[in-house]
Amino acid sequence: MYAPPVQRLITELGRLPGVGQRTAQRLAFHLLRAEREEAFALADAIREVKERVGLCEICFNLADEPRCRICQDERRDATVICVVEEPGDVVPVERTHEYRGRYHVLGGALSPIDGIDPDDLKIAELYARVADQEPRVTEVVLATNPTTTGEATALHIATALRERSPELTITRLASGLPVGGDLEYADEVTLGRALAGRRAI
Repeated sequence: MYAPPVQRLITELGRLPGVGQRTAQRLAFHLLRAEREEAFALADAIREVKERVGLCEICFNLADEPRCRICQDERRDATVICVVEEPGDVVPVERTHEYRGRYHVLGGALSPIDGIDPDDLKIAELYARVADQEPRVTEVVLATNPTTTGEATALHIATALRERSPELTITRLASGLPVGGDLEYADEVTLGRALAGRRAI
């Protein structure tokens, strides 16, 4: 239907998550209508991010240097590590402005069904950080997603950390009702967690 270069662009755009065939076509035609500089700027940005961005040697967050900006920041509390599944999970935690510690990005969650075992994630590197880092790590915040795989990953890590470092404080993000939520529309699991995690006021 389309010239081969256009069809190739539509096909490649359609590989992006959340982009269906029609959205890929709209994006392709937008790029065709755009100024050359605008289209080439997008192509250059994609090329640059693939060439320059890798993983931090300490926490495995995205970085364009050996260490990410958070690990380079001496003002961050190195005694607290927040464990997340993916680099994209760091951003929402940072947006809260409530957390001033460091991070550890696992690179996914345990899922034996999908063939993802502890060796496939950066779990051993987390244990090494807790054991060897100076100043000593005093708390690990498990901020994996509240899904079946995220919960299993958090439980696996918590159990292993308690065996290795009994004095370490291990915490999990609270879960329950969202602010502005309505009890009438809350599902049983969410409401149950909110009740289990209730606190004095």
